[in-house]
Amino acid sequence: MSEARPVGGGTSAPTVLRIILGRRLKDLRESAGVSLEGAAKALRVNSLTIRRMEKAEVGLKIPYVEKLLQTYGADKQETDEFIDLAEQANRPGWWHRYRDVLPGWFTAYVSLESDAQTLRTYEPHYVTGLLQTHAYARAILRAGFPNDSDEDLERRVDLRLRRQSLLERTDAPTLWVVMEEAVLHRLIGGAAVMREQIDRLLQAAELPNVTIDMVPFTAGAHVGAFAPFTYFRFDAPELPDVVYTELLSGAVYLEQRPDVVAHLEAHNRMSLLTSSSDSKALLNRMRKEYT
Repeated sequence: MSEARPVGGGTSAPTVLRIILGRRLKDLRESAGVSLEGAAKALRVNSLTIRRMEKAEVGLKIPYVEKLLQTYGADKQETDEFIDLAEQANRPGWWHRYRDVLPGWFTAYVSLESDAQTLRTYEPHYVTGLLQTHAYARAILRAGFPNDSDEDLERRVDLRLRRQSLLERTDAPTLWVVMEEAVLHRLIGGAAVMREQIDRLLQAAELPNVTIDMVPFTAGAHVGAFAPFTYFRFDAPELPDVVYTELLSGAVYLEQRPDVVAHLEAHNRMSLLTSSSDSKALLNRMRKEYT
């Protein structure tokens, strides 16, 4: 995954494990004092192939991996363990079955989301996907994909709802959501749908691993009021923190430390514009308006 990359079209994305193994290959190569050109010579390929393997832009061909590990001086145990992980990494993620309705630029997001330890999200327009109800998600996706058949639309909804299962895992990540009050005023699917959606937010706010901050209109202008973004942090030391932000026809994934820190600081500052009690009060007040 590049440090700042717009992604569009049908580009496929690696699993997080493949990203980790790519970085490990790079570390092993550098520790062994082997250049990109030297590694490429061992495989009889060009150096771009090695670079793409290390950046997880291509699958890990097992014969290539074995030859590289031999070139880098890895012992049998390390090689066997690495090969086993590479075989796992080459298997499609659970979301692969939805590839017909999953934009290529969003595939990486689902992979990152599935393996993150911490997710911090800012949403100025809609309820974040991990907390949407079926009816709310369906109304949004119908607006976003007006030409979808009913079958394709339901598959998109099913994918979104299946992503939410990560919040119920025993090793569930921490989810910290900052949303604008405007989210609650944007009528999606009708009053009954909005009331059900607010109930879902109130329930989610009681979970020990979920924090929901609603920034009120009275907060005025603030540092984050530009575009939605999600910040990911992982347990694996090979993976840096990553920030995802969307464009109209794609997305950008940011790894450069200054970019990541800027988004993290913006999230921190926005969370200070409200409190847990004020956020719940706002949710309850808006629920009454939809009764």
